[in-house]
Amino acid sequence: MSDLLAGAITPSLWRRLAAICLDWLACLILVRVLVPWAPFGSGTSALATLGIFFVEVTLLTWLTASSFGQRLVGIAVLSAKGPRLSLWNVAIRTMLICVVIPALVYDSQGRGLQDLIAGSVVVMRVSVPGLGR
Repeated sequence: MSDLLAGAITPSLWRRLAAICLDWLACLILVRVLVPWAPFGSGTSALATLGIFFVEVTLLTWLTASSFGQRLVGIAVLSAKGPRLSLWNVAIRTMLICVVIPALVYDSQGRGLQDLIAGSVVVMRVSVPGLGR
């Protein structure tokens, strides 16, 4: 891991769960606005929600090191080797989260399978110099 991450605090599982629930809720609301003709709970609505979730998490994590929900609960996603993940690594990480299973498998340091594959680490924003809240 990089020197930047020395002393970084790993967020709790509850904080991570809150972040993904906030992201999903935001995507459900966006689907109601952007795809109003798709009945709630339909296959079209579910696919649109997943697609918006993928785009939202990928773009915001790449640009700001946090998705919408992660930002609200004070979490950042950084490269294990430096401060920023590439768009490709963020997209791979998000795709694995969308599959769900990798997010349920994690190591003793709290890194999920998606983080191990993408070379990312999830930390509390306030514990990394320069990120702030």
